[in-house]
Amino acid sequence: MMTFDTLRRLALSLLTCLTLAACGAKVDIMASIAESDANEVIAALANVGITVTKVAGKDGVVGIQVAQKDTARAIDTLRQLGLPRESFTGMGQVFQKSGLISSPLEERARYLYALSQDLSATLTRIDGVMFARVHLVLPEKGSALDKDSPSSAAVFIKHRQQFDLEMLQPQVRRMVVNSIPGLTAERVSIVLVPSAVDASANKAPAMSSVWGMSVSSDAATSLTAVLWGLVAALLLALLGAAVLAWRLKGRPAAEQPPSEAQA
Repeated sequence: MMTFDTLRRLALSLLTCLTLAACGAKVDIMASIAESDANEVIAALANVGITVTKVAGKDGVVGIQVAQKDTARAIDTLRQLGLPRESFTGMGQVFQKSGLISSPLEERARYLYALSQDLSATLTRIDGVMFARVHLVLPEKGSALDKDSPSSAAVFIKHRQQFDLEMLQPQVRRMVVNSIPGLTAERVSIVLVPSAVDASANKAPAMSSVWGMSVSSDAATSLTAVLWGLVAALLLALLGAAVLAWRLKGRPAAEQPPSEAQA
């Protein structure tokens, strides 16, 4: 026969299972990103009904956690939206002071790279832009290429389907031209590529509330049945423990098992 302590331990185990089922496991989808990028990720996931936990890290970076059941949808949503945004190297980082002496060719390459990075970073701030890259060709001053190969630039932008960026081409071309000496508008080519992912894929699924938890409607029925089953098992275990305790307390002294001294 099960003792009272055994039934009590069983009841506590069932209560622990119920608590774990209600809480759910968390999965890290991002380990260390900047605070501003993390806020943008949190907002994007919240718009599709995914609850996010932000975990503080070192040196101003943070981590992002979601429920295990939302991991695949969260990663797919961020991929479709191009988040977190690509980090670019600024002029100050490229031209940091060092004890080494760079050749003119190295300095020029670093200048072109830094200029391209700055322009790309600016373009990614346009609403709807998922990815941007600027390729520059600048002839060296005083070389034979000055007349035959004038400055040119190629701009590649990948954007979300629901954003029409065709009307922004003049502004983008003007910004690139004004950023590069000797460049003319005719020498700037812009390629706009819409994302192949349908924007409707990011819509939040139908949600239902189960015991204060927000879950998808498809999983609400199953979760409710599991939770009520655990509650019923817990109540039965507590009822059995109470009946057993009442019976043991009400047994006559003659029915009690003999002690070792009496034996």
